[in-house]
Amino acid sequence: MKLSTTLEALSVDPSAETDLARIALLIARDAYSSMKPRAYLRRIDRLAEQLRPRLKGSLAARTAELSTFLFEECGFAGNTEDYYDPRNSYLNKVLDRQVGLPIALSVLAMAVGQRAGLDVVGVGLPGHFIVKAVDGNEEVLFDPFNGGQFLDIEGCEELVGGVTGRPFKATPEALAATPPGAIVARMLQNLKTAYLAERDYRRGARVTRRLTQLIPADASQQRDLGVLLVQAEQFGRAVDPLRAYLRAEPGAEDAADVRKFLDRALNEVARWN
Repeated sequence: MKLSTTLEALSVDPSAETDLARIALLIARDAYSSMKPRAYLRRIDRLAEQLRPRLKGSLAARTAELSTFLFEECGFAGNTEDYYDPRNSYLNKVLDRQVGLPIALSVLAMAVGQRAGLDVVGVGLPGHFIVKAVDGNEEVLFDPFNGGQFLDIEGCEELVGGVTGRPFKATPEALAATPPGAIVARMLQNLKTAYLAERDYRRGARVTRRLTQLIPADASQQRDLGVLLVQAEQFGRAVDPLRAYLRAEPGAEDAADVRKFLDRALNEVARWN
């Protein structure tokens, strides 16, 4: 499965059923070219095999078994010491290092739970990502980043308020399952943010190119890709995305600044000829 093909399919139908763990590992292969996604998928399968016989009783009991298994016995945890380390967003490194961001640990919980027979879906809260186990009309919310802690409505509101500093109302719509396409976009955006914080423009551009495949209608991603490529001194590759942004948003407030980046790229390209 090619990542570009998968992202383009999700751009058409963000709700399409897909294996998020496989996509996460394909994203990781962009950064770790020798990494074998199938080997990590087998590790996830083995975790699910260990968990499956323990999933008995009520939904709350089964969810507690998943949380206990992953976050107590296996030792997976949120990385609170170095939150913005890009490795926290790559599923292979989460499996290797046993620490990660909320969304990466949530994808792991979803992958293991679903393979073991427990329906676990992602819930993208403002500023934080959690999951919920679902069985018919019954749901159990829990937080992989914080040790699999169970959450009620009030707990979700307090969690988001603590992270964002803003009031949050945990309505049924706010706690609905996040579509796969939106989860992948959030994973890529986290990586983009981490690389920008490190001023790693080359890797930031690589991730942003994936965002342009997933969200082709978002002209700002084309702009960011072009700017990052200029900053990475990859001037020839910067021209097309910068032009694409200016065609899509000719009246944008930042159009003049973007034209300066385009002029610089064109001038550098002309020097080669």
